[in-house]
Amino acid sequence: MFTPESLLALAVFVLANLAAASSGAFFRPGEWYAALAKPPWTPPNWAFPVVWSILFVLNAVAGWLIWMAAGAALPLAVYGVSLLINASWSAVFFGARRMGLGFAVVITLWLSIAAVMAVFAPISPLAAGLIAPYLVWVTIASALNLRVWQLNPAARAPA
Repeated sequence: MFTPESLLALAVFVLANLAAASSGAFFRPGEWYAALAKPPWTPPNWAFPVVWSILFVLNAVAGWLIWMAAGAALPLAVYGVSLLINASWSAVFFGARRMGLGFAVVITLWLSIAAVMAVFAPISPLAAGLIAPYLVWVTIASALNLRVWQLNPAARAPA
C-alpha cells in the first residue's frame, strides 16, 4: 500500500489541500472582519486554523484513498473543483469584502462537498466518511456567513 508512488500521490493530495488552504493566508480577516457584528455562537478565532487544518488533512487522505482505490477520474475532478471553490471563499469574503457573494460561494462549496461524498461513497465509504466533518463545518460556516451578512448591512459591498 505504501509504495513510493502512493506516498508521492499522498504528498500531491496534501499539497493540493495546502494550496486551497493558503487562500486564507493571503486573504486574512483583519480589522474589517474584527469590527463586524457577529452572532454569539461564533467560534473563537483560534478554532478556525485548528479545525481547517484537521479538515484539510482528512480531505487529503480521502482524495488519496480514492486515487489508491480506483484512480477515478470523475470523482477526483469533482474533488478538485471543490478545492477550487474552497480556495475562492476567502478571496471573495475577506479580500473583496462581499459577504453576499461569499454566502453564494459557501453554499456552492457545501453542494460540492456533498457531491464529493456522493461520488466517493461507492468507491470508498471510508473516504466519504472522512469528508463528513468537512461538510458539518461548512454548514456552520455557511450559517455564520449568512448571519454576519445579516448583522452588518452597513458593511456590505455595493452590488
